[in-house]
Amino acid sequence: MKLDHVGVAVKSIEASSKLYRDYLKLGDGEREELPGEHVRVAFFDADGARIELLEPIGTDGALARFLATRGEGMHHVAFAVSDLQGAIKEAVAAGHRPVDAQPRRGSGGRLIAFIHPSTTHGVLIELIQAVQIR
Repeated sequence: MKLDHVGVAVKSIEASSKLYRDYLKLGDGEREELPGEHVRVAFFDADGARIELLEPIGTDGALARFLATRGEGMHHVAFAVSDLQGAIKEAVAAGHRPVDAQPRRGSGGRLIAFIHPSTTHGVLIELIQAVQIR
């Protein structure tokens, strides 16, 4: 596994981008809207280490609920894997609880799956298929 990015839940990408764009000088950030997930995202590249800002669209998605209960801050840590389906099976075999039993599409059209923080010492883990499959 290779670290892909760290996800940060924010109320506003525009307001939060000032830190990454203006202070840390990471550029404007690649943005995308994922209506099915009820989120907008912006990725900032810091010499290969990526930060993903996640802003809720509306009040009914999982990210909106996360912000309402926990506030802004780290949301997840994402790892690229060569075999996403196999990684999900390995997680289950190791006693971890998947949020997604089957891969689904995430930003950039990549296949993703999450592992529930109740079995990962409080950290939501995202697994990402390393090679984009269409």
